[in-house]
Amino acid sequence: MNPSSLSTVTTPLLASHGSFGLNFDIFETNIINLAIVIAGLAWFLRGFLGGILERRRERILAELKDAEERLSVATASLAEAQKSLGEARSLAEKIRADGKARAEAIRLESEKRTVEEMARMKQDSQSDLDSEVSRVSKQLQREAAELAIARALASLPGRLDAATQARLIDQSIQTLGNA
Repeated sequence: MNPSSLSTVTTPLLASHGSFGLNFDIFETNIINLAIVIAGLAWFLRGFLGGILERRRERILAELKDAEERLSVATASLAEAQKSLGEARSLAEKIRADGKARAEAIRLESEKRTVEEMARMKQDSQSDLDSEVSRVSKQLQREAAELAIARALASLPGRLDAATQARLIDQSIQTLGNA
């Protein structure tokens, strides 16, 4: 076989069909040019695509690191907020309990003042009653004394002489003046 005949030799893959085959002629198929182009593309694209992929990888790692930092900050903020919420709830419960205790103390103080005021009013009314009874008693005593004196004076003129009568009148006036 000569070299020119090699270029036209085809090996049928399937003998029954006869239309498909492989061409092993290096010059005719441009395998060397294709190998050079593919090697050049691989070398060029490795640096170019490698740089793009490396920058993309670094950006993704930076975003992941940033997301992790934000997650840790958010977790810390959540823990702080939950702690503050717990403190606020306990403070609200304490305020509510203090309010109830204060309301109960005010109610008891009000009841105590009401009882004291009622006792004072009862004592004042008793005092007023006692003073009115005393005043009426003194008035009745005075009226009874005046009536007794008037009766005595009316019956005395016939029994006593003028000097004794004047002396009794003076004593009665003096007694009434002292009372």
